Amino acid sequence: MALALTVLGTASPHPAPGRPCSGYLLTGGGAQVWVDAGPGTFGELQRYTDPARLDAVWISHLHADHSADLLAALYAFAYGGLTPPAPVPVYAPPGCARRIAGFLGRPDPASLPPVFDFRDLHDGHEARHGDLRLTARSVRHDTEAYGLRADCDGAVLAYSGDSGPCPALAELADGAGLLLCEADIDRAAGEGEQVHLTPEDAGRLARHARVKRLLVTHAGPTLTREAATERAAAVYGGVTATAYEGDVHRLTP
Repeated sequence: MALALTVLGTASPHPAPGRPCSGYLLTGGGAQVWVDAGPGTFGELQRYTDPARLDAVWISHLHADHSADLLAALYAFAYGGLTPPAPVPVYAPPGCARRIAGFLGRPDPASLPPVFDFRDLHDGHEARHGDLRLTARSVRHDTEAYGLRADCDGAVLAYSGDSGPCPALAELADGAGLLLCEADIDRAAGEGEQVHLTPEDAGRLARHARVKRLLVTHAGPTLTREAATERAAAVYGGVTATAYEGDVHRLTP
């Protein structure tokens, strides 16, 4: 096994009983990375690993349903006895530390407990932990947002984050063994920029990028995740599954 993805949460835009918001544990190459920190995912993370042993946290964008549990992690690391041996790198769009400090009523992010090492993402940003490489691509959303391509020993995972259709999604998903893709909206609005994908958009992306498997996540409140998966599969024509909390998806070259 080169890579494994454990689903911690998939709900949008708020958690539901037994279903946290977006979050995943990515393991491979001797590294463990928490990808997106939606509400409820820090508790689920503890089912699968000791959070103090994380090598990094990777945040696609700063909307609360993808980042709010950084506060829970900060409290656990600083005050709850789960202290990591060194500050944990947090790869996130600029302003992440400032937002956390603001929530805590602290005007200066430097006053936060020194448990995180915040590092700004940008288009093309790369980070390596062990044999795991994380590459960020800027995607289309209503705030600064990134998709992720993770590769290790020839296995490739692509993650859309939150995004409307854009060329960067096809580039980061190209030939991936697994595409973890949002399908948040039932249909595209007639006016304005599209900042989420429909199930059909997810299926088209998987087909055009020639991915091996499609994993549908982040179905919005107007969709069931099962219906979103069925619609995406009809367009993709390949192996398609629904992301369920607790599932583990393994990738090999």
